[in-house]
Amino acid sequence: MTMTANPFDDFRALLEGLPGADTPALAAARKRNSQLTKPEGALGRLEEIAMWLAAWSGRTPAVHRPMVAVFAGNHGIAAKGVSPYPATVTKQMVDNFAKGGAAINQICATVDLSLKIFDLALDYPTGDITVEPALSERDCAATMAYGMEAVAGGVDLLCLGEMGIGNTTIAAAICHGLYGGEAADWVGPGTGSEGDMLERKIAAVADAVAFHRDHLSDPLELLRRLGGRELAAIAGAIIAARMQKVPVLLDGYVVTAAAAVLKAANPSALDHCMIAHVSAEPGHLKLIQKLGKTPLLALGMRLGEGTGAALAASLVKSAAACHTGMATFAEAGVSGRDS
Repeated sequence: MTMTANPFDDFRALLEGLPGADTPALAAARKRNSQLTKPEGALGRLEEIAMWLAAWSGRTPAVHRPMVAVFAGNHGIAAKGVSPYPATVTKQMVDNFAKGGAAINQICATVDLSLKIFDLALDYPTGDITVEPALSERDCAATMAYGMEAVAGGVDLLCLGEMGIGNTTIAAAICHGLYGGEAADWVGPGTGSEGDMLERKIAAVADAVAFHRDHLSDPLELLRRLGGRELAAIAGAIIAARMQKVPVLLDGYVVTAAAAVLKAANPSALDHCMIAHVSAEPGHLKLIQKLGKTPLLALGMRLGEGTGAALAASLVKSAAACHTGMATFAEAGVSGRDS
């Protein structure tokens, strides 16, 4: 991408011209699905997943190069005491990922997923959104462009995750800015906020949205004012995946909040995405309902790191394997329903 005079113009153009589903690939997948050795609909949502893969990859459902991309960023809002953990934990956890010691490492190894960590200027937290924008237009657009690199190298299923102390406060602010209501409607414990700390978190979200209220009608402006580097990068990765025919699994509250900004800009922007799981963070279910989607898993998780998306990838891989590996009635010599 080459940045224009207005840094967001390139992304607005991309969002206005997003490619649609591949209807021939979807039709071929539906035809094969109707011929497989099973009663119609017997595999439930696995069949839906296989059709989704075909529609948004443009080919027979298959997952050969799945990847979990975890974007890590730090936030000025963390200085408000909205989390029981200091901002230094973000960098410490990135180091833990690199050493293979986090939950996401274990899940990726078990499910056979590649893992890539994106360190987004962790020594330079974003602005405190209660008194200033998180990012400048140019920094936000550049970070979105950087996030687009997550789909390089032939990835065919992208699982998006994040790491950032304070970023459930950011997700709540984005949701409050997009959908209104009360700040408390969107704020949850995150990494364990409770009591006075939870009240500070709610107050921070309310103050941030009030401070920026006159500038929130433009979704990309909302993202740069209320968001963070990891959320901007996630938004860029989602756009790039759509342009390159890569289906996407969205992890928890923070990833879904970043995605919601794109849907606000174009109602079809998330058609190539599935919600991997519903987080125990209470705002996530409300957000999923706003997006009109149904999560694949509900395991009571709220860890982030892409863990829910990685687990859901095992379902996607299974769905593709069933679709391509099962015999048809004709191939197996099994009598069909109308025989």
